[in-house]
Amino acid sequence: MRIYVDIDDVLCETAATLCGLAEREFGRHVKYLDVRQFDLQKVFSLDGSEMARFRELSHSAHALASYPVTQGAVAGVRALVAAGHQVDAVTGRPASSHRGTEAWLETAGFGDLPVTYVDKYGRAGCFGQNPDDPPTVSMDELGERRYDAAIDDSPLALDRLADWRSTRVFVFDRPWNADYALAPNMVRASGWRQIVDAFARQAEYCNIEVKLCNVHGSAEMVSY
Repeated sequence: MRIYVDIDDVLCETAATLCGLAEREFGRHVKYLDVRQFDLQKVFSLDGSEMARFRELSHSAHALASYPVTQGAVAGVRALVAAGHQVDAVTGRPASSHRGTEAWLETAGFGDLPVTYVDKYGRAGCFGQNPDDPPTVSMDELGERRYDAAIDDSPLALDRLADWRSTRVFVFDRPWNADYALAPNMVRASGWRQIVDAFARQAEYCNIEVKLCNVHGSAEMVSY
């Protein structure tokens, strides 16, 4: 199976770290559990110039290096890869952050994952571009890859993933998606253990189906 895995708040603890950044740099004290929406400009009550500065700081290599790994993420990704799945890191970060992003992935234990930069939120134009930045693709272009499963936390991304009807979508539990209404192709996941267990159960079910097909096929051959 081909699996799309978001980076921020799926592989790493981005929002909690940004709460600390907003307090240090802008004097905005917001607890992680009070981040109930995905619009951080509103969450931290930042004006336009402050938000531009916040974006710049939060995507700097120094800031990205400080993001803690989400509990169970390394073991979870390794388990999926070991089971034969193709796992892609898919992020809404600007492509200009690729050096810091890929350095973090390497250090954290995800260095083997291919990374795709996607304009998930329609704000790719808000960031500067460098000649060596990797390409940024649209959600429509990403959908052409036909992922079997996706793991994401962002309501804006989930709205688009709802249209990927043949893709099983795991909604990674976070305060800002607690009230999100799941589409028919979605299921909630409280953490990486639950995700890995779900894939293991699916693999076991598929193996049982194959065995049953083999048994029925043998029986039909005998009947002839």
